Amino acid sequence: MKKTARILTVLSLLALSVPSMAQTETINLWPEGKVPNFKKSDVEEKSVTDAQGILRISGVTVPTIAAYIAPKEKATGAAVMICPGGGYGILAASHEGSDFAKWFNERGISAFVLKYRLPNEKAMTHQHEVPLMDAMQGMKLIRQNAAKWGIDVNKIGVMGFSAGGHLAATLSTHHNMGEKASADGKPNFSILIYPVISLTPALAHGGSRDNLLGPEKSDELIKYYSNELQVSDQTPPAFLVHAMDDTGVPVENSIEYYLALKKKKIPAEMHLYPKGGHGYGMRTEGKGSLANWPEAMEGWLESSGYMKK
Repeated sequence: MKKTARILTVLSLLALSVPSMAQTETINLWPEGKVPNFKKSDVEEKSVTDAQGILRISGVTVPTIAAYIAPKEKATGAAVMICPGGGYGILAASHEGSDFAKWFNERGISAFVLKYRLPNEKAMTHQHEVPLMDAMQGMKLIRQNAAKWGIDVNKIGVMGFSAGGHLAATLSTHHNMGEKASADGKPNFSILIYPVISLTPALAHGGSRDNLLGPEKSDELIKYYSNELQVSDQTPPAFLVHAMDDTGVPVENSIEYYLALKKKKIPAEMHLYPKGGHGYGMRTEGKGSLANWPEAMEGWLESSGYMKK
C-alpha cells in the first residue's frame, strides 16, 4: 500500500509540473436573457468534424470565448482573441481556432477562441451588427479579467482568418465608432490571415458579404464594413498574410488594408506568397514558401514585445 501511495504521489506531482495547454474555461459573452439583438427561433447549433479533421460549427446563437491561459512559467503577459473563419456561415473552429490557441500557449501567449454568433435573420435583429458586438464584448471580458489571467491590458490583440479576419479588422477599425464605442474594446494589435477586408464589388468575397449583411444589404453598409475605407489613426498595428493565388478572397484585400495603414503611418507587416490558396491555417505542406509564415509571425511577435526570444 505504501509503495502504491508513493507512486500515486509521484504521478500527481508530475501532472502538476506539466504545463497545461488545454482549454481552461469557457465563458458566455452575455448574461442569460440579455443577449443583444436576440430573436427566439428554431436555429440550433451543430458541430461536425469533416474528413480533414476540421471542426465546423454552424447555427451559433449563444456566443462564448474559450480561454487557453499560458503556463505561468512561460507567460509573457500578452494575449490574443482568435476569430475563426467560415464565410460568416460556419466557424472553422479547430484549424483556425483551438490549434492556434495551443500554438500561442507554447510561446507564452494566452489565447481566447471567440465563438461569435453567425448572422441569421431568423435568430437576430440587424444581423450585420451581431459579430462585431460579440467581438467587442469578448475583448472587454478579456480586459476585465486580465489580472486573474496574468495578462497585460496593453498587450491584447485580435487574430482572424478569412471572414474571421474581416471581423478582426472590423473590430480594429470600428471599436471607436457608434454608440457602443469603448476603449476596452480596442485591440492593441491585429493578426490577419487571408482576411476578407472589403465588401466592395471588386474585392469582396460574395458569400461573406451576403451572409453578414443579409436582407439589409445596401451601398451604405457595404462601405461601412469595407475596412480599408475605415482605417483611422486609432487603428492598431497589423500583421498580414495572404497567398497571391487565393481565388476565394483576392490578395488585394490585404494589400488595400496595408496601404490604408501606411497612409495613416500605422506600423504594419505584410507577407505575400506566390501560392497557397485559401483556408490553410498552418497546414502548408506542398505550398512552397508559405510554410514559413508562422515563423514570420513569431519574428513579428518577438520584435513587437509580445513574445520572448
